Amino acid sequence: MSDMRVPVIVEHVPSLPAAPRRTTAPATATAIAAVHTALPPHRYTQEDLTELIGDLCLPPGADRSLLRRLHASAGVRTRHLALPIEQYAGLGDFGQSNDAWLASGLELGAQALTVALARAGLRPADVDLLVCASITGVAAPSLDARLAGRLGLRPDVKRLPVFGLGCVAGAAGLARVHDYLRGHPEDTAVLLTVELCSLTLQRHDDSRANLVAGALFGDGAGALVARGSAGGSAGAGAAGPSVVATRSHLYPGTEQLLGWDIGARGFRVVIDAGVPGVVRDHLGRHVRAFLAEHGLTADDIGTWVCHPGGPRVLSAVSDTLGLPDEALNGARRSLATVGNMSSVSVLHILQSTWEAHRPEPGTWGLLLALGPGFCSELVLLRW
Repeated sequence: MSDMRVPVIVEHVPSLPAAPRRTTAPATATAIAAVHTALPPHRYTQEDLTELIGDLCLPPGADRSLLRRLHASAGVRTRHLALPIEQYAGLGDFGQSNDAWLASGLELGAQALTVALARAGLRPADVDLLVCASITGVAAPSLDARLAGRLGLRPDVKRLPVFGLGCVAGAAGLARVHDYLRGHPEDTAVLLTVELCSLTLQRHDDSRANLVAGALFGDGAGALVARGSAGGSAGAGAAGPSVVATRSHLYPGTEQLLGWDIGARGFRVVIDAGVPGVVRDHLGRHVRAFLAEHGLTADDIGTWVCHPGGPRVLSAVSDTLGLPDEALNGARRSLATVGNMSSVSVLHILQSTWEAHRPEPGTWGLLLALGPGFCSELVLLRW
């Protein structure tokens, strides 16, 4: 797939008039009351996984030099898996993998949602909207419907299960929660993301894309609690950030770069080598135009919550935005400790930023992610 020609995207971004620099978040801002990430108990070092994943994906006696290079250069030190690694060889078909996704996903989703609500000082019955995103399994009734009665959500809770956004769903889900709360400022909304990427690994598939996925991805669930501008304060901890504005962007002609080929064996990953080039060529000007609408530049952003697509993607983001080396350290730390958890990753990075590297009040932040489409999602934050 690395020799696939990536189409040239020709776009015109009009010049924008200078906007007054804002010093406070607008009245319509959405308050993030809490965020929590739940990880499976099965934790492995990258070195432990390399040969075991080789046993699953490569034919006996195959050369493992590419596999080992990919694992060594992925920027990952440890990962959590939904199942003990020795159980993956026994997942004979997509149905068994999906059953494992449903069972583990419900447990992790319940953990993430329960802890996040407790940290926000709220009860499950306080939730008015539950947005639930996953691209690593399918179920009807969906995860959110199965969790509602189990956790004590109201029977009239609004639900929005989301499939297809992939890695961008953490940012896009937060953006859509913000859109909802602007129209329902007294409500409480929860974003729940559940990604068990290891269960999509294709056994006996030695394609480069499958081996890259086996080197990068980890499993987890994340929950974020948000309140509208009239919802009052919640939570006993330090105040979190507010969502000020959002921006979505599709890149025409790039649908083939990232996603799934779905067949009898389940989800076969598509990861094209052209992704970092598209990011490097186009993301920077869209971010700069978005920030300019709020009187800001990249230099004004004190915290970058960036989805850790992989070392090459992070380098492309840094290059296109002209960021200092340390700006994306949060993404690199997350990639190193838990791998790329698809839509869960930005919530994991946001939680770490909040708890371990808490910005000063008034600090601007930008949460961003990339995903199938090919697309980007930007969320402007204010601490």
